[in-house]
Amino acid sequence: MNLNEDNITFGIDGGKWIITNRQKIHNNVKIPLLPIAEELIEKYKEHINTKKTKTLFPNTSNKKLNSSLKEIAYLCKIKKNLTCHIARHTFATTINSNGI
Repeated sequence: MNLNEDNITFGIDGGKWIITNRQKIHNNVKIPLLPIAEELIEKYKEHINTKKTKTLFPNTSNKKLNSSLKEIAYLCKIKKNLTCHIARHTFATTINSNGI
């Protein structure tokens, strides 16, 4: 997802929201911008890739992300082969089981 500053807006509640179009099903979604997410946006504001692409976060290839996940698994002594696919599935399962 290539979020940029145009995707952030203020809602009627006065809070910040991310408004974007879901690529797969082509409908608009509105997501409250939590403080932790604002901290991450601020952290990457000066990153060379975000400045070049004018996005909120640097783009990372699946290959690089999978490599990083393997390193994290090794450091945490996790025997399972972690991948982007498994991370997405775990996230979806977790939010679903928490009623989100």
